[in-house]
Amino acid sequence: MMPGTLSLLSPAKLNLFLHITGRRDDGYHELQTLFQLLDWGDRLSFTPNRSGRITLECSAMDIPPEENLIVRAAQLLQQGELGAHIAVQKHIPTGAGLGGGSSNAATTLLALNHLWGRDVPRAELQAMAGPLGADVPVFVGAHTAWAEGTGEILAPVTLPERWYLILVPDCHVSTAEIFSHPQLTRNSIPIKMAAFFEGHSRNDCQPLVRQLYPQVDKALKVLDKFGEARLTGTGACVFLGFDSEIQASVTREQLQGEWTSILARGVNTSPLPIELV
Repeated sequence: MMPGTLSLLSPAKLNLFLHITGRRDDGYHELQTLFQLLDWGDRLSFTPNRSGRITLECSAMDIPPEENLIVRAAQLLQQGELGAHIAVQKHIPTGAGLGGGSSNAATTLLALNHLWGRDVPRAELQAMAGPLGADVPVFVGAHTAWAEGTGEILAPVTLPERWYLILVPDCHVSTAEIFSHPQLTRNSIPIKMAAFFEGHSRNDCQPLVRQLYPQVDKALKVLDKFGEARLTGTGACVFLGFDSEIQASVTREQLQGEWTSILARGVNTSPLPIELV
């Protein structure tokens, strides 16, 4: 299949909790988390061609093409004369814990698998996605999911609809710095899914991140006035969930524009077209 340009929403995610349960001999961390997909994110457009080249257009990305996850994802599927021009409208901030780069890579795999007529099975795509980043397989799976292992063991979860107010602190948190820090908690006891729904969860990175990044600490204190705020991933973004869009909007208005903020709805299935997922 080689139709014209395909424009897609590349969704962001939240980690509703994050427990680090151990560290493997290879340096990777064992974890438990619940990935919540959102109906908000970046916009990617794909124009397939037979140039044999992958070209990328994005003014907001200052990353060499050979290191860009979008290009690397495309190259995993590329064969022979298959090529594509990919244009990106970035909305998901980097270093924010919202999975922007991982989502872009997954959207690229799903889009080009369809446009190029590769028809690689979903499970195989997820296996290919793993080396690109721990969060990429969940976006390829296109469903809100409970994750274990290094994030590759996924179980789809259906959650009640929630709206999320997300604050974006003016800082970039290095995931590598947090996961290599000696003060990071790495011995949380694994929990059952029921324990999460009963309120027994946290983000193990949160105490360390708020200690190292004052802007994150400030954002958490602001949102804590309205409920139990939480860091997503290693941050820097923090969020608070609401039962309705109105509740989230009212809270956002009370912040009076002091913070860069995002209002997004949690979704159980990816907003990508059904033929891709």
